[in-house]
Amino acid sequence: MSTGNVLDVTDLEVHYGLGRKRNRVLNGVSLSVAPGETVGLIGETGSGKSTLARAVLGLVRGSAGTILIDGQDVSRAKPREWQALRRRGVIQYVFQDPLRSLDPDLTVLQSLTEPLLIRGIGKSEAAGLVDEYLDRVRLDHDLLRRLPGELSGGQRQRVAVARSLVIEPKLIILDEPVSALDSANRVQVLAILKQLRDTGVSLIFISHDLGSVAGVADRIAVLYEGELVEVGAARDVIKRPQHPYTRLLVSSAPTLRSASADRTERAALRDLLNV
Repeated sequence: MSTGNVLDVTDLEVHYGLGRKRNRVLNGVSLSVAPGETVGLIGETGSGKSTLARAVLGLVRGSAGTILIDGQDVSRAKPREWQALRRRGVIQYVFQDPLRSLDPDLTVLQSLTEPLLIRGIGKSEAAGLVDEYLDRVRLDHDLLRRLPGELSGGQRQRVAVARSLVIEPKLIILDEPVSALDSANRVQVLAILKQLRDTGVSLIFISHDLGSVAGVADRIAVLYEGELVEVGAARDVIKRPQHPYTRLLVSSAPTLRSASADRTERAALRDLLNV
């Protein structure tokens, strides 16, 4: 039954291994994402963030529970069904390292045009969409002829975001999209992600750093040792954390609390959060 959400994960469990070596990575995780909503998924390394993303993308099969994407139950979907879902462009994924998602032998123009041509969009319309989404991620059109290796890290990440957006998906999963960037590029990409909320696309922003998602997310979900220990409005989670682990994250987030954090970045993030 459709709930109207872009994503509904209910009581999801994921195990790795067999027999005595079987390890439960996710334990009864339930999470929803509404149309146009940005959810920040926070947790330390090994908490299960990437496993949850892989399950939603169909790369890992859950041991129990259900996953609905745009109302379709994909919990036990076969490869052909996943292929059809991906061809519809409902869900996209942005890697932490954009070099993993951008073909090093394709120019920016070719990378952005390729998914549109695959969907049968004509070259003229595709060119217009490429220009539109390049503007949305604040990239100069002179970069269209360059290869990924000729771009800075921040430029590559914005190209990766534009490539995920250009086919107008309903949900984008971003896996640590700013962790490899310097503070100036990090603030710029975060501001772009915040503006994407106005386009109607839903985002899952995965990060180990609460400060990075604080000003972008509508809601924050905290994952600890395979369990969601807290989910709430971003302001509530930051200002009134309930779980001890969340309180630890808030107190230790450098971009929110630490005097040693880059002043420009800290000010920009606090302005985004409006605290």
